[in-house]
Amino acid sequence: MPESNLNGAYYGPSIPPPAKSYHRHGRGSSCNPCSCLFGCLCNCFFKIIFTLLIILGVIALVLWLVLRPNKVKFYVTDATLTQFDLSTTNNTIFYDLALNMTIRNPNKRIGVYYDSIEARALYQGERFDSTNLEPFYQGHKNTSSLRPVFKGQSLVLLGDREKSNYNNEKNLGVYEMEVKLYMRIRLKVGWIKTHKIKPKIECDFKVPLGSNGRSSSANFEETRCHLDW
Repeated sequence: MPESNLNGAYYGPSIPPPAKSYHRHGRGSSCNPCSCLFGCLCNCFFKIIFTLLIILGVIALVLWLVLRPNKVKFYVTDATLTQFDLSTTNNTIFYDLALNMTIRNPNKRIGVYYDSIEARALYQGERFDSTNLEPFYQGHKNTSSLRPVFKGQSLVLLGDREKSNYNNEKNLGVYEMEVKLYMRIRLKVGWIKTHKIKPKIECDFKVPLGSNGRSSSANFEETRCHLDW
């Protein structure tokens, strides 16, 4: 077609209208209100727990640095045994055992309330007597004494092996004994007192039998006990 027949400017082909987009609910990046709230609460909860753990850890560290707690130490310092006879006919032991024990509290800022103390005497795993000792309070850096006494007779169930061990120890004149202390204690730091704690103390020692009713404690060796919290 000749140029003379063109009227006005030429703008090219027509532009089609934009396509409509449709959004479907529940898809894409949109967030359900309930699930978003739950996720936010969980995130805040874990942050609070983590912060509390850090604070408690710092407090525990500071208390340890200030108090520097040490275990209380128990010793059997002396023991006298003037009678220890086993009747093989009825498995009865006749005994007379007395102990001197010391409790050492090495702490500078921690006191100990001994609310109840039960001492049990055992021979080859069999208990033959027990006694309750007076409660008391032990101050800082203090050494206190206990004097449990076991005297009387008791039925014990010893097998052939245990009876053979008894005969060997009788010939040697030295017996292996065990005393256990069952306690209920409270710790005192300043004006603060803890709840009751139930430690168990185990003391294994060898004690010589005295002759003619007299003790031979001069041959006794001081023994440190085992403390189990």
